[in-house]
Amino acid sequence: MNTGKLVFAQIMEHLPLTTFRRCVARYRGEYKVKSFSCTDQFLCMAFAQLTYRESLRDIEACLGAQAGKLHHMGIRSNVARNTLANANAVRDWRIYAEFAQSLIGVARRLYAEEPFGVDLKETVYALDASTIDLCLSVFAWAPFRSTKAAIKLHTLLDLRGNIPTFIHISDGKLHDVNVLDLLLPEPGAFYVMDRGYLDFERLHRLHEASSFFVTRAKTNLKALRRYSRPVDRSTGLICDQTIVLTGFYSRQDFDTPLRRIKFKDPETGKRLVFLTNNFALPAITIADLYRCRWQVELFFKWIKQHLRIKVFFGTSENAVKTQIWIAVSVYVLVAIVKKRLNLSASLYEMLQILSLTMFEKMPLDQMLNNIVIEEIQSMSANQLNLFN
Repeated sequence: MNTGKLVFAQIMEHLPLTTFRRCVARYRGEYKVKSFSCTDQFLCMAFAQLTYRESLRDIEACLGAQAGKLHHMGIRSNVARNTLANANAVRDWRIYAEFAQSLIGVARRLYAEEPFGVDLKETVYALDASTIDLCLSVFAWAPFRSTKAAIKLHTLLDLRGNIPTFIHISDGKLHDVNVLDLLLPEPGAFYVMDRGYLDFERLHRLHEASSFFVTRAKTNLKALRRYSRPVDRSTGLICDQTIVLTGFYSRQDFDTPLRRIKFKDPETGKRLVFLTNNFALPAITIADLYRCRWQVELFFKWIKQHLRIKVFFGTSENAVKTQIWIAVSVYVLVAIVKKRLNLSASLYEMLQILSLTMFEKMPLDQMLNNIVIEEIQSMSANQLNLFN
């Protein structure tokens, strides 16, 4: 079926290019562009992500060495680093952000029935943020400390398939809790977050939207116990209580009862106190949901280790956001290919294989299914592997 097609071209076949063209047209991405189109820009940056290129010069040298195959990759013009740098700096990053969101929609439908560790039909999201440090003298538009710059990736991760459904890129000064103002709550869904997001006024908005949240209580929480339910202490549970807030401001922000669950982690011995507005699920399920929040931490570590989002090809805000959104698109695209071709290899293993075979012509499913996984694992035993 794919005889004669490059592996890179086979992967890009899964892109909804009609949707991409609509995004380009919406933001006039090719206004006064003569040769190097937005599609060419996306494919070059996707190639850089898949093959671990380190700079624009690196991309130019690699693609220049395979100039006779560019047409078969879908790239319709020659690649020069100055042209690519200008495209990243000038063309609206929202083109690639909107396109990534369309890919996320495709991936979420494919992974809708994927298990994630808790037997629950409702959608479960994990919310967190990760900071990428930058040089203040080069990235002056992203202030963080007095001596350094940074950007934050605020991410809402769908735990079914570990698909990022919402990403907001800000400078390092934006506090994590402010991102709750940007979310559109989904009725019936669970939002799992750490205590950095404990703002009762914002959490009440989730409650009013018929959404559920699971978070950790702070040590200075002022509350009055109304009712205690029996718990099985052999599971690590200490108590399961209905409480009302008694703090002056917290009582005004959240005037309905909450559920407080105390849990002792049997592995670490650490005592954790959870707050939720859900009274239907068993207490141990609430504790399990919070444990699943760790997946978003692994997601950040994984993309920082295996995608190019820590070293940037441009210094402008537009270039940085363009690179991050294309990296997210590549991550989601590989997840889509894995599901559509029913591949047993993990995303990490797929990326390792693809990085060395972009110019091969073997059918993609045959190549990825016949690879000896043990050899790859032995070469990278110390690498973080999030997807099994």
